[in-house]
Amino acid sequence: MSTSTAGHPPTALVIEDDDTIGRHLESGLRGSGYTTTWCRTGSAGLTAAHDNPPDFVLLDLGLPDLDGIELARRLRQDLPDLLIIILTARTDEIDVIAGLDAGADDYLVKPFSMTVLLARLRAHLRRRSAPEAQQDAEPTQLGDLTVDTAARRVLVAGEDVPLRAKEFELLAELARHQGSAVSRETLMARVWDENWFGPTKTLDVTMASLRRRLHTAEAAAMHTVRLPQIITLRGHGYRLDPPPPA
Repeated sequence: MSTSTAGHPPTALVIEDDDTIGRHLESGLRGSGYTTTWCRTGSAGLTAAHDNPPDFVLLDLGLPDLDGIELARRLRQDLPDLLIIILTARTDEIDVIAGLDAGADDYLVKPFSMTVLLARLRAHLRRRSAPEAQQDAEPTQLGDLTVDTAARRVLVAGEDVPLRAKEFELLAELARHQGSAVSRETLMARVWDENWFGPTKTLDVTMASLRRRLHTAEAAAMHTVRLPQIITLRGHGYRLDPPPPA
């Protein structure tokens, strides 16, 4: 049986309007030891989350009453520590990015197997219950980019750059190994979980979002800034190159 950090079975909230999928999720989660509530509408799910905050939410994007992306945003705003996994039949990357930007931690594209979902949940819950890794004593400075792991802040030319948790951890991991190649497997193990199961598309989507946020911060700066460049290494991973000397 899966257990949370408090020793009780983790509580799940399923927000899914499809009866077949909803019953399958409810049955599979309960059979794996999760205390589960199933809501068929976004408004009911929002109320349930507020009345009895769960450990995680499985959120369908295609709800009949509320837009799933907006619901993810409201859940993240009201319950900052909530684990949110979106379930979507939308295959366009822009929809997945919008869900992650709204505050979701991960996503699964329908149809998916219960085995994959349960493995992903275990990975996320292990990551959240593990002791915090020792933080770097000093911030990393790369040109006009500052990565402060102790304060969990990223700054461009002294201005805060708002990053989602996984975007921050991904940048911090690359910054720790600046100038060196970091494999996809290493990034998945360090940022997500060493026992991650399934495709690593989440890494690509998170990386794309991180790059956009850094480019936006660069464009908003009042003067020319020097930022490191994230290099894609085909078939291997990524490398964070320090900016050229001024």
